[in-house]
Amino acid sequence: MLPLIIAPQPILKTKAAEIKLPPDLVIKKLSADMFEAMKHYNGIGLAAPQVNVSERLIVIATPENPTAYINPEIVKSSWKKVEMEEGCLSLPGVFGIVKRPARILARYFDLDGKRHEEWLDNMIARIYQHEVDHLNGILFIERKPKIIMGKELLEKYR
Repeated sequence: MLPLIIAPQPILKTKAAEIKLPPDLVIKKLSADMFEAMKHYNGIGLAAPQVNVSERLIVIATPENPTAYINPEIVKSSWKKVEMEEGCLSLPGVFGIVKRPARILARYFDLDGKRHEEWLDNMIARIYQHEVDHLNGILFIERKPKIIMGKELLEKYR
């Protein structure tokens, strides 16, 4: 099982490196291991830095289509913002209300190295944004959320 990195480890504050395309077997194995870890830790999304790998890879578990995103980017985002509760596997016990764009245009590569560009909305857009933040060294608590649970833990994680 991949180890889960808990804040304030430096890798969580570091911008992750681009992955060389097409993805090799190491990246494909990492992706499979990340899906397994995400399930084990009861997550819905996971970024490679959260398992101590500073590479631009995220996985998201949707019931209909669990997906690995290589070198994910946010190309555009809607003007409409939505507030929603977020938590993070790397910040156990902390939850807050975070305002994010309701819809985004995502660009990424799949495990075969094929480029995709698609609009994401609702929960998938939120998870994608949260995980891309991880790749850029940003934790959701830096988005100035209204903390609704775990306020006493924040100093431990900074």
